[in-house]
Amino acid sequence: MSKELSKFLSLILRHEPAKFGVVLDGSGWTPIDPLITQVRVAGFPDFDRETLDAVVENDSKKRFTISNDGLRIRAAQGHSVEVDLGLNPSKPPAALYHGTAIANVDSIRENGLLPGKRQHVHLSSDYDTAINVGARYGKPVVLSVDAERMFADGINFIQAENGVWLTDVVPAQYLIFDPRMLGS
Repeated sequence: MSKELSKFLSLILRHEPAKFGVVLDGSGWTPIDPLITQVRVAGFPDFDRETLDAVVENDSKKRFTISNDGLRIRAAQGHSVEVDLGLNPSKPPAALYHGTAIANVDSIRENGLLPGKRQHVHLSSDYDTAINVGARYGKPVVLSVDAERMFADGINFIQAENGVWLTDVVPAQYLIFDPRMLGS
């Protein structure tokens, strides 16, 4: 049930708040009490603050952040709706990784990594996380990103509260298509 709730909260807080009567401020925050009410109305009648806290605490990807005062919640990253997470650009590790499906590799070679329906391209600081992300699409494919060179060339990165690295795009010239990472 908590996985189902986590996915549902992601849908609301990242992609379709208005569909469920939830209002996000410009930074993606929404008050918790009205959110709980809307989640109940949407089909989870037993949803309460204790359940919300458990979902947030047990989410392995740390998708959600509760405000310091405990009154608001937001998705840590992954929004398709326009929000400003208020995070400052920071220097990334020298290498970052992106997990994807083999079917996407030719397009990525040509166009680089694009955010798709999200605001940012999502990158991992460790290879294993990228494998897990790629595994959602079948056999995982992991691409290495020369983040050090991107940063030196003036491309900004931000790190979300859950550790995911975000950037607007990754041009193809910064990608390393290592055959071992491509499953060859």
